[in-house]
Amino acid sequence: MHPATDSRPTLLLAMGPGIADRLLTGAHRDRLAALTRTDPHLVAHDLAAPGPRVAAALAEAELLLTCWGATPLTADVLDRAPRLKAVVHAAGSVKHHITDACWDRGLRVTSAAAANALPVAEYALAAILFAGKGVLRSAQRYARHRTDDSWLTESAPWGNYHRTIGIIGASRIGRRVIELLRPFDCEVLLYDPYVTTAPPGTELVGLDDLCARSTVISVHAPQLPSTYRMIGPAQLAAMPDGTTLINTARGSLVDETALLPHLVSGRLHAVLDVTDPELPSPDSPLWTLPNVLLTPHVAGSLGNELHRMTDEALAEITRYTIGEPFADEVHAADLTRSA
Repeated sequence: MHPATDSRPTLLLAMGPGIADRLLTGAHRDRLAALTRTDPHLVAHDLAAPGPRVAAALAEAELLLTCWGATPLTADVLDRAPRLKAVVHAAGSVKHHITDACWDRGLRVTSAAAANALPVAEYALAAILFAGKGVLRSAQRYARHRTDDSWLTESAPWGNYHRTIGIIGASRIGRRVIELLRPFDCEVLLYDPYVTTAPPGTELVGLDDLCARSTVISVHAPQLPSTYRMIGPAQLAAMPDGTTLINTARGSLVDETALLPHLVSGRLHAVLDVTDPELPSPDSPLWTLPNVLLTPHVAGSLGNELHRMTDEALAEITRYTIGEPFADEVHAADLTRSA
């Protein structure tokens, strides 16, 4: 029971259909109800044209808890939310729903990007280590020949000992990948134009140098106008034969038209969790090339990993309710250099 003079902030959940059921367990909903004045089962799917119940909740809301599929918070939407002070996003990027109107009105914004970075970094680490061991190639050859002959000869270029790995982008995910690589005996090169001091255990290099020296390259740069097709013909041509390119960032960062001939010839290999377009055309060679591992954007939080983002969002809401600053606040200037 809360006293009649209930000082808890009023909160409204706002996200796409079906997301809340995957994001929130019963315990999470109970925690939300204890921290805030909310109906933890009321989820606003459309704030631009809300029904009466959502409209009433939006008019009272001091906090929005958002996730994927949230309505863009335009000036018109914010006019319906005169008491709104903060948006807590239980996912990564806020670019899809936080507009200039939010900053103009002084809204505070936080995101669970740090929590979402962990599974992406774990996927990248697995892809890096598997690439170094030639797992995809060896598994296919093993299934094809069904013999253990010639492994010592065939595996001469494989192994992760002192392998040179290139990390493109010192984002949250890129830095986490670098941390995860520390226990392994490998050389790590980093390219990021905004970084002036290399993180421990890495060498800061130019993009072309990284491409020429690395035999496994993992892309973690944000999607910005300046990063569009940053891995283009010159960078691809510079990569040594047998290099594996891993992309868990955004498909637009890689010039796939330039990449395809290198993949079709077998000169390069790729692990692609993202492509451009997001779903390759039905006749794209990416579906069938033996040197390409194509996954459907699964590196980010899935299944029980969603609950890590929920936990982080609830921690931020707790900080808000007790007057502490957000641990992972997003500022307008951040969006010019982040995903």
